[in-house]
Amino acid sequence: MSDRDLISEIEDTTRDGVARITAARTLDELRSVEIEVLGKKARLTTVKKALGALGPDQRRVAGQTLNEARRALEAALADRRSELDALARAERLEQERLDLTESRDPARRGHHHLVTQTRDRLEDVFVGMGFTVAEGPEVETDFYNFEALNIPAAHPARGMWDTLYVDLGEPETVLLRTHTSPVQIRVMQAASPPIAVVAPGRVYRRDTADASHLPVFHQIEGLVVDREVTFGDLAGTLEAFTTAYFGGAIHSRLRPSYFPFTEPSAEYDINCIICEGQGCRTCGQTGWLELGGCGMVHPNVFRAVDLDPEEWTGFAFGFGIDRLALMRHGVDDIRELMINDVRFLEQF
Repeated sequence: MSDRDLISEIEDTTRDGVARITAARTLDELRSVEIEVLGKKARLTTVKKALGALGPDQRRVAGQTLNEARRALEAALADRRSELDALARAERLEQERLDLTESRDPARRGHHHLVTQTRDRLEDVFVGMGFTVAEGPEVETDFYNFEALNIPAAHPARGMWDTLYVDLGEPETVLLRTHTSPVQIRVMQAASPPIAVVAPGRVYRRDTADASHLPVFHQIEGLVVDREVTFGDLAGTLEAFTTAYFGGAIHSRLRPSYFPFTEPSAEYDINCIICEGQGCRTCGQTGWLELGGCGMVHPNVFRAVDLDPEEWTGFAFGFGIDRLALMRHGVDDIRELMINDVRFLEQF
């Protein structure tokens, strides 16, 4: 083979090699092409062995052409490898990317917490029944939280509440309210009957959190005061609320109980919302779920706010908003409401 033929073959092999390098789509393909154009069995390697048959001058020229060809192929390999490395890195980063930008998609905007939604629904139902909404302070005095509600100092009923006292004033005179009943006292002090209010709000007790208890939870209490209010009015009001809030298939019943601020007192039950009274595991096969307490306002409570119990009568009721939310939505652990897990909260 003459030197011209050899040089022509080197140039042809170089052009073909550069074209194959440029056409490689992945790093694996590029490695295969590199072996084919520069490896031990590559065409340029065979050509190099043929240089020995040429004269000194011809060998020098052909050798220089061969070296330039190798440098061109190595440069093309380096450029293509850099390009493919960048593409592979970009693809990997895209797969691993976390979008931390603020979304402005209205469908992904936040919404009210489940407890807040439940409170709003309850208020809407009671306002529709003619009640107004009242609120009061969460830090209360012993008078409003206990004494005015017929629970004087050393009264055994104080054991029904695990109270958190605040280090203000005389010992055990200021506390975090244990129920929203103090709002009823404040309303009766501020307004003359007839009265029909509901008092939703947050309350505090020294409870250990478990599936059915929280140290901080929410209650809603109702109060009606007027002339000739009867226990039948209480039962009718609770039945009207039950069907309005839960639907026509759910009804209420009252069972005798004891509360120091009402007499007579009762527990307020509703048909199990899971089985609609047929009996299931949720209701212990009874068909009923306990919702809260109620009763006729005790005469001593009226005397504490300077209302004549001979002239005025009334009833009160109360239940937990958090537990009502659990019942309505079939949640089995009240702690789910407080852990702020978006996967749970976005379902409601």
